[in-house]
Amino acid sequence: MIRNVSLITLYCRDQDEARDFYVDVLGFVSNTDIQMDGFRWVTINHPDHPELEITLMKPGPPLDDEGADFYRRQLDKGQAGGLGLRVDDCRKTCQELAAKGVTILQEPSDRPYGVEAVIRDNQGNWLVLVEPREFTPEDFA
Repeated sequence: MIRNVSLITLYCRDQDEARDFYVDVLGFVSNTDIQMDGFRWVTINHPDHPELEITLMKPGPPLDDEGADFYRRQLDKGQAGGLGLRVDDCRKTCQELAAKGVTILQEPSDRPYGVEAVIRDNQGNWLVLVEPREFTPEDFA
């Protein structure tokens, strides 16, 4: 029986740079960093959620060449999808991250579901920051 999501993959060009960004800038913690059979396995997690690891993976096997190249192109263009991150105060978080040099792609905006902003990590992934609020389907009408 499936109990929860325990691992997600975020593609990156440089595992060290990606790990350092998520740990030093966003406050995640480094988890696993091992070599096995010529493959490097690097994971991080949020300190309050050790049950969900994010693997920082260079595009390659098990992707075929075409699939890996697609991810590399998306990262190079800064258009790779990333993560949705819940925050307590979206506007304040964006100010703090901008002061650390983080690229803000979309300034905080009011949405029916809360306040949302979009930032970019140092690898080309975009991350959505959401300060959630209660909503109903009517809020979208």
